Amino acid sequence: MLLLHGLASNASRWAEFSAASRLGERHELIRVDLRGHGDSPTLGRIGLEHWAADLKALMAQLPGGRAVLVGHSLGAQVAMHLAACEPHRVAALVLVDPVFSQALHPASRRRARLGPLFGAAAAAARLAYRLGLRRRELPRLDLSELDRQARVALQTPEAEAAFIAHYSSARADLRHFRTAHYLQEMAEMSRPAPDPEQLTVPTLALLSTGATFAALPASRAVAERMPQATVVTVDCHHWPLTERPDAVRDCIDAWVAGRFA
Repeated sequence: MLLLHGLASNASRWAEFSAASRLGERHELIRVDLRGHGDSPTLGRIGLEHWAADLKALMAQLPGGRAVLVGHSLGAQVAMHLAACEPHRVAALVLVDPVFSQALHPASRRRARLGPLFGAAAAAARLAYRLGLRRRELPRLDLSELDRQARVALQTPEAEAAFIAHYSSARADLRHFRTAHYLQEMAEMSRPAPDPEQLTVPTLALLSTGATFAALPASRAVAERMPQATVVTVDCHHWPLTERPDAVRDCIDAWVAGRFA
């Protein structure tokens, strides 16, 4: 099982899940730092095609050359892209709050239209890197520790509002993440996901009721068009692994165990 993190994130997003999941007894759980994240640094290009190629190379080293892809947000976009292009490599999909372009809220839809502009800005930033204009070191981000602190703080409506503001803040992300990569990831998130009918592998879609970036009914309608989809809602915003880790883990554990008993 390849565990794929979201935008401006890293493999530590899945540390709690990997430590507590019962699936580790029967499956190899591999937490992936996508190219440009965590321990996979680069100053070059990143994007869906690059990440998919990296995952294909990784899966080629696995027994049978196949894996279950488990992705949150941007990681779900990567998983869907690979499943649409290389379905024989994907045993199943687990999509944790995927972002479907058809379901975006108006504000998110307007931001998505800026995808080409984000891509051009990312190219300019990469040129600056080649000229030596970049931060030499980026502080490491331990998301499992950040998640624990967030859950302690989530006790009041005010704290919940602060949590959403921080976890969706570009400024907070850029403290630990390269500007060019952030801009490119905004462009990648603006790309339409594959048509649901293309995703023919068994799929578990975990959708958040908070619908931070997309409308829940519309997201459910898209997910239910996948030929082998099981759709489950989780009472949270866009960060189920942070807000409801036990519920997410129990759901994924049960579905995967049932599918691959």
